[in-house]
Amino acid sequence: MTDHLTAPPAPVPAAPAPRPALGTYARLAKLDIVDYYIGLPLVFAMTLPLLGPRADTLGFLLLVLLAEVAVVAAMVAFDDVTGYRDGSDAANYGSDAARRRLARKPLVAGTLTEAQALRFGRIATVVSVVLWTAVVALAPHRPLWAVIGAALCLVASVQYSWGLKLSYRGFQELFLAGLGVGWILVPYGLLVGHVDGFVIVQALVFGGGPMIFGLYSNTNDADGDRAAGRITVAARVTPRTNAVFIIAVTALETLLVTGSHLLGIAPWWFPTVLLPVIALRVAQLYTGFVTGDILRARRMAIHTHRATVVLLLAANLAAALLPGAPW
Repeated sequence: MTDHLTAPPAPVPAAPAPRPALGTYARLAKLDIVDYYIGLPLVFAMTLPLLGPRADTLGFLLLVLLAEVAVVAAMVAFDDVTGYRDGSDAANYGSDAARRRLARKPLVAGTLTEAQALRFGRIATVVSVVLWTAVVALAPHRPLWAVIGAALCLVASVQYSWGLKLSYRGFQELFLAGLGVGWILVPYGLLVGHVDGFVIVQALVFGGGPMIFGLYSNTNDADGDRAAGRITVAARVTPRTNAVFIIAVTALETLLVTGSHLLGIAPWWFPTVLLPVIALRVAQLYTGFVTGDILRARRMAIHTHRATVVLLLAANLAAALLPGAPW
């Protein structure tokens, strides 16, 4: 008679979400993207004529590397959260998942929650501040411009798609180049105390690499970026104008390489060593805008950037270690 008065069973608590594997966080941090970090061996090679092959220089650059990794981890974690919230990552990766490795977007792939990605981004931000503070404190030199440059790279990176959302307000292309330039000039300046014209030229060439392959990415992502309100050149202009813009940027890189030698800033070997890069740039333009395979052109541009660094590294090492050669 009292069965109807029996209290309902207590709800069974939901099982906690499984803890993501370490590799999932590595994919969130985009640890496979080495294209900014490979500038540090180039910095070491450029400092050799002034500092020599010193172990403390290598130790300092290793600390810089850890600081850079932390900054990029924070930047891309926040970028993934923003892209997940506004739907741009789902739009840009959904139709090209096989070619663009959807697993590199853990939020879209469902392997991380938004809260987990946000927590990771905040922790990486704190770690990056601590590490960059240590970099400046331990630097052999601290010119004001290098200290400000380090702080600017850190703040702008964290605000790339978060807070100020620089990449959504028309600064994306400038940021991609500026970070590469900064991460050559800042560690060089902290090690040596000053920079010369040729160091600046090499920094500009290095910074142009990520910007150029970013332009191909933006070309592919134009519709998704436009829908999300992200301001890029590709999202704001016609496809023809965008193609002309990328051609102009590519030509400007060639002009920088050749013109710096003609103006007496760079040695004669600089344009000679980078001749293969000029040829590769032409090939990627053909692939992207004649055959229409933008994602393949993007991959080619990434490989071109890496080839540029290898060529410059080899040439700088040769110039430093073989001073009697006709450089």
